[in-house]
Amino acid sequence: MVLAGCTSEPTPPARTETPQARPTVTESAGFFVEPDAPAAQQAAAWEAAGRNADAEALRRIAESPAAVWFADANPGYRERAQRLVASAAAAGRTAVLVPYWVPQRDCGGHSGGGAPDGAAYRAWIADLAGVVRGHEAIVVLEPDAVPHVLDGCVTGETARERMTLLGEAIGTFKQGPGVRVYLDAGNPGWIKDVDRVAGALDDAGVRRADGFSLNVANFETTEANVAYGTAVSDRLGGMPFVIDTSRNGNGPAPVDARDAEGHWCNPPGRALGPAPTAETGTPRVDAYLWVKRPGESDGACLPDAPPAGQWWPEYALGLATN
Repeated sequence: MVLAGCTSEPTPPARTETPQARPTVTESAGFFVEPDAPAAQQAAAWEAAGRNADAEALRRIAESPAAVWFADANPGYRERAQRLVASAAAAGRTAVLVPYWVPQRDCGGHSGGGAPDGAAYRAWIADLAGVVRGHEAIVVLEPDAVPHVLDGCVTGETARERMTLLGEAIGTFKQGPGVRVYLDAGNPGWIKDVDRVAGALDDAGVRRADGFSLNVANFETTEANVAYGTAVSDRLGGMPFVIDTSRNGNGPAPVDARDAEGHWCNPPGRALGPAPTAETGTPRVDAYLWVKRPGESDGACLPDAPPAGQWWPEYALGLATN
């Protein structure tokens, strides 16, 4: 593997627009921790019930910053976003948000859904970006959206529209200073051809963003992500990236040919990864983030597993204690 720092840094491509002054990730005061997140509520409940050791373990999640996902247009999403960025600003911290509502999201999988059409998505992005504008925030844009184009799940006019929508979303979030946008690029175990990944990111307007994201809701090791991300970055003029380290402490589960889904959907034996930080010590890696909230289900792929995105306390406990 080619690790970051082993090769010289390529000269970034010239931009046609004048970049706006804004704080870098490293200059930020830290990432915001939601005080009433599910892990915090669960830890308090377990402590009240006398499960003190479990409560203490769960605080490893409750006291760590994690991204907040926006995955629907149900009433209240705007107010939730307003509370998030206002609370983060009051604490002198950076909010991390994940817009996740692109049409035909997850190709009908466990996290299937999304906006009914492009017009609805544009309006939703404009609204969400309007709330965030003026605040310091990190936006991890649409996990899996680009890789699903590359793996053939989204094709034809739908794929072309998706790439257009992603580029427009980047531009909408970048209309004001302080907001950093990272377009999702999947993970090292998914699309192996880094030239195709870089080309697709380019087609989706990643050069207007601050970089790309890797390993969202996945388990690939930090080392594998650094090597893969650096290879993609090489093809994009040295573009930075962020890595989701929320659940990669033990790396990925073994691939079972009889149950490939079990490789990524709530696999047992996984563990929390490196804590969120902007001080990665690795060239081009802007931050380790906990993008997937540890303890939220990947989907109802096991008899006792709740639907995707729902809090699962016993799985969270496993992550915190393994």
